[in-house]
Amino acid sequence: MALADNTGCAKPSEDFTFPEIIELNVGGQVYITRHPTLVSVPGSLLWEMFTQKNIRSLARDSKGRFFVDRDGFLFRYILDYMRDQQLVLPDHFPERSRLQREAEYFMLPELVKMLAPKLSKQNSLGDDPCQSDPEELSPNAEATRNLTSAGVPLPSAGAGGPGVAVTMGAASTDARRAGFITIGYRGSYTLGRDSQTDAKFRRVARIMVCGKTSLAKEVFGDTLNESRDPDRPPERYTSRYYLKFTFLEQAFDKLADAGFHMVACNSTGTCAFAHDQTDDRIWTSYTEYVFYRE
Repeated sequence: MALADNTGCAKPSEDFTFPEIIELNVGGQVYITRHPTLVSVPGSLLWEMFTQKNIRSLARDSKGRFFVDRDGFLFRYILDYMRDQQLVLPDHFPERSRLQREAEYFMLPELVKMLAPKLSKQNSLGDDPCQSDPEELSPNAEATRNLTSAGVPLPSAGAGGPGVAVTMGAASTDARRAGFITIGYRGSYTLGRDSQTDAKFRRVARIMVCGKTSLAKEVFGDTLNESRDPDRPPERYTSRYYLKFTFLEQAFDKLADAGFHMVACNSTGTCAFAHDQTDDRIWTSYTEYVFYRE
């Protein structure tokens, strides 16, 4: 007498229950958390995802982890909020507005309120660390900004007297602080036996930026990718930034517009044979350009 096949009995339970420990793949970042954490905020997107009866309706990656197509770095703050409904961000957090957008996507209205920018009594945006770098605002520059926002015309050097002229000049000088910025990139090309033949160039994969964080943000703005070093305060130095474009001339133009001048450059190169049976050689180089503003 043949026994009944019981293998199908386990499948319905998989469709209707979630495991206690859940692995998530959020934009390529892997997170491991408990199921009660994901359903701790009723009405949220995660609550809707992990309270449904059919597990198989949720997307999974190649390793069986539940997949969410959102920013993997910012999800750590979403998950922290789901744990205890509190928001704790690092100092000088530069992606507050993007995190607010993520909170809206995950349907967390209380977190959206916490991330909304607030005006202080002095009519400044000091409560929102994403608006400006603290070291970029001197007392004179702050006074000038408040007068401008209040609609008060700024006196000229002749009308306002020597004292006013010196104060305004000091504010404009503080806005353009001295410092170094280094631009680096790796390049390669293949050259055949005959040096007269055309070389096969490979495009620049990435342009890296080294220097003080506040200077890099001032020069490159939105074209600066901060995802590799998001918590770096403005007065600190970093070598982990890179540009979203791959044209050196574009980077040079931005530096020139900001008043920087090239003061040094260096390059190293290596050569290797592309194939054992040919004389084609691959040249690889790393080049750095140092810029300075007085």
